[in-house]
Amino acid sequence: MWQARYVAARLEALGEQIRIEVIKTSGDRIQDVPLAAAGGKGLFTKEIEEALLAGAIDLAVHSMKDLPTELAPGLAIAAIPEREDPRDALVGASLEAAAKIGTSSLRRAAQLRAFRSTLTIETLRGNVDTRLRKLDEGRYDSIVLAAAGLRRLGWENRIGEILPVEIMCPAGGQGALAIETRAGFGRGSELARKLDHAETRAAVEAERAFLAMMGGGCQVPIGAYARLDGGAIHLIAVVASPDGARTIRGHHHGPNPAVVGTELGQRLLDRGAREILDEIFTA
Repeated sequence: MWQARYVAARLEALGEQIRIEVIKTSGDRIQDVPLAAAGGKGLFTKEIEEALLAGAIDLAVHSMKDLPTELAPGLAIAAIPEREDPRDALVGASLEAAAKIGTSSLRRAAQLRAFRSTLTIETLRGNVDTRLRKLDEGRYDSIVLAAAGLRRLGWENRIGEILPVEIMCPAGGQGALAIETRAGFGRGSELARKLDHAETRAAVEAERAFLAMMGGGCQVPIGAYARLDGGAIHLIAVVASPDGARTIRGHHHGPNPAVVGTELGQRLLDRGAREILDEIFTA
């Protein structure tokens, strides 16, 4: 809802009349199992995209990290607004002090285990308020959440530390929003393009090109983080086994985001990432 209201406010400031339509997704409804076990891509996007294709809505606002790299036919990412901090945040005890950490993300769990094998990782679901309440009730020593979500919802004061990308590589697209429309040059696309941020789009395109090479999204232990520096895209990425025992890391840079992401993806696949992913997808 914060994301939808943010986009609506930006467009209203440009003189547009906006109405928000609330659509519950499969990911919103499934609360009793880890996301990685829920199955399928598009857990947080499918129902919204169906409404978009049916013409019930003109713009769809997603967390970019939830949006599959392959869009449904007839849809396009019309705009990517300026990104929030893409990194992950630790709330509660430090990594050195924590024994039990809560997270719903296989990516986060795998990298935490790689960093410190003695950590106990337990499933944590629910919205940000629910997750913070469970921490405060003493169910966990720490929890890991996206820094962007905490800041957007006014919980920045709960951040204990921002985890370095060398320890916790973020999900591709984390901290960024995707404004999805029907493909073409309709009214929705015209409005959305007013909010596009070129630097954010370049970084996210590199991350999503890498994810596409991996054949996965936010429900597998893959991290990708890109930034624009001196006219070049700098991308770092990681693929980890769920138990954290094997991690394949790499970095690449160049002027073309899609090429940088694709080439780094191929390098990691050749270095062992393919075997890790095959084991995960066939499990």
